[in-house]
Amino acid sequence: MQKKSDFYNGKRVLVTGHTGFIGSWLTKWLTMLDAEVCGYALNPPTQPNLFEALNLTRKVSKDIRRDIRDTKLLRKTILSFQPEIIFHLAAQPIVLESYDNPLETFDTNVIGTVNLLNELRKVDSVKAIVVVTSDKSYRNNEWVYPYRENDELGGRDPYSASKSCQDIVVQSFRESYFSDSGIALSSARAGNVIGGGDWAKDRIVPDIVRGIVDGHPIIIRNPKSVRPWQHVLEPVSGMLLLAQKMYGDARFSGAWNFGPNNESDVTVREVVEKVIAFWGTGEYKIEKNSPKKEAKYLSLDISKAKRELEWLPIYDIDRALEQTVKWYKEFYSSGNVSELTRHQIENYYKE
Repeated sequence: MQKKSDFYNGKRVLVTGHTGFIGSWLTKWLTMLDAEVCGYALNPPTQPNLFEALNLTRKVSKDIRRDIRDTKLLRKTILSFQPEIIFHLAAQPIVLESYDNPLETFDTNVIGTVNLLNELRKVDSVKAIVVVTSDKSYRNNEWVYPYRENDELGGRDPYSASKSCQDIVVQSFRESYFSDSGIALSSARAGNVIGGGDWAKDRIVPDIVRGIVDGHPIIIRNPKSVRPWQHVLEPVSGMLLLAQKMYGDARFSGAWNFGPNNESDVTVREVVEKVIAFWGTGEYKIEKNSPKKEAKYLSLDISKAKRELEWLPIYDIDRALEQTVKWYKEFYSSGNVSELTRHQIENYYKE
């Protein structure tokens, strides 16, 4: 886990995609660590959303709302802010959305990353860059064996293919431009991230929450699919620790998996049933013959992060879902989740 330290105090950190779900949790954590944060992203993708629920626009030094593909403004932002550390999360993040909009998915996830890295390679202030890709970067052979960082990349659906391409872009820029520059560049491949504040369409936990809150049956597409479920604080802690290690030491450049321990690899049906149990209400139905297919099994090998970063996931699936349900119940009862979010981050240090 990310031990509490003063490393980020005063560091200039650029977060792309800071208005998204994971980006908002990361931005909140960075502001608690007294980092100077510049956010660059489109407007929050949903209503409601975590960014506005936490009033983060008042917490960051700069809050820029623009597409990552806007090269001119991106360049101006980077040159003005002179970031030391960059977390790149700006992306089209939804698998099923990628079927409907493959061009935008590839353009945002691949060309957006090229745009950013091409500008960062020209800036002397940069020390560490973490590009957040996905566990779906791997060519999924549907085997039980957990994927390691040196396994083959690939993707059957447009989203997975775009994230695999993004990983290849990172590797290419690292070897072509950053290997002798002293700038560390890594990709972080996280598992299926859950936690309070996600309202994205076609993601299982938001779908469960909407069903419970609206009093409708929860529709699940692939009840037997297994994913490396993890609370959002797990990969965010890994990314923070990774960037800290990379700062001034390019030997930590490379690909990194951040996922749960194997006991958190459970089925979609089990996740739904556990959330219903924690909430105390809800029912579900299984959708038959969904036309948009997703992988049935996916697991990550996190031994590299454990060994070289001394990072460890600390929440099992029950703890992750318990914290998630607690967050949503507070949001729908009071609407005030700023303090709860802070407490969940602070308590994570103590686990």
